[in-house]
Amino acid sequence: MGALAGLAGLTAGALGATLLLRRRGAVSGQGKSIYPEYNRREADRWARPGMPVTFRAELMPGRSRSERTFRVAEVLTSGRVTLEDFTGEHSETEFEPAR
Repeated sequence: MGALAGLAGLTAGALGATLLLRRRGAVSGQGKSIYPEYNRREADRWARPGMPVTFRAELMPGRSRSERTFRVAEVLTSGRVTLEDFTGEHSETEFEPAR
């Protein structure tokens, strides 16, 4: 009888711990994406309109830094950008890190 009561106590404790951890994870991770770029706050965006960005040299070989630098025209909700005088949408990984 004592072993059965001990087993019931262990089961109840494990169940309680599981529910507590699940609740804590749901509160802190609510609306979180597995992709870090989507978890940034608005103030932490990597680019802003008017900001100069420079394509990585591997993407435009043989061009100087000034030839690879463009201004951001618009930041899209996906985090991608459109550039002034350059067609298409571009992601953060295409550019050199900001200094």
